[in-house]
Amino acid sequence: MVVIICIFMINAPTISKNFNLFKTRMTVSPTAEEVNAEEDPSINVVIEPAPKPVVNVETKPQTPEPTKPAQPEKKTESEKKPPAPKEKEKEKPAPVQTRDRAIYFANVGSDGQILQSKVTRKIPVSDSPMQDTLSILLAGPTSEELSRGLLNLIPKNTRILSATVRGNTAYISFSEDFLFNTFGVEGYVAQLRQIVWTVTEFQNVKDVQILVDGRRMDYLGEGIWIGSPISRQSF
Repeated sequence: MVVIICIFMINAPTISKNFNLFKTRMTVSPTAEEVNAEEDPSINVVIEPAPKPVVNVETKPQTPEPTKPAQPEKKTESEKKPPAPKEKEKEKPAPVQTRDRAIYFANVGSDGQILQSKVTRKIPVSDSPMQDTLSILLAGPTSEELSRGLLNLIPKNTRILSATVRGNTAYISFSEDFLFNTFGVEGYVAQLRQIVWTVTEFQNVKDVQILVDGRRMDYLGEGIWIGSPISRQSF
């Protein structure tokens, strides 16, 4: 008995500890791992954590990012410029209306006599047909007409200042150059014929009054009368 009591006293802490453990096990059911661990202290007890509950998380479908449109390649300055518009076809000018007009140049015959030679020119229609016709006359014959022996005996640099018609008489005013003919009397007569024959081709003109700088003069050159209207019959 004394021996048992001594052993109890020596192992009192262990007994108390085991008693408390027994008491705890009565309230909480031990796991198999814990029982084995207590029975064999050399066993390492590994307690695995309880698996976490699986939570289904609804994921929203990801909206695909909008794709950026492909950017056009950069164009050079020449490509950026719009094509030059085609030039509009130039409108053809309306054809100029012309009318055949007779003018007279001088022509020296085989006998040396100065005659009048008629040529026809196409002259644009205008409000001053007589003055336009006389301007063509003063310009002289063409190269082809010169080759045929046609001459202009109206003094060079002569200009027409005005040309009007009153009744059946044409009043033609020339510059002072008209007064100086280097071919003498025959030259003066020839230049008057060129004027009178050309102007009287107009149907409403019967004779011509020669004026110089707008003034009426009695004579041209050496006694050739020009103080009154001159007709074809005056020569």
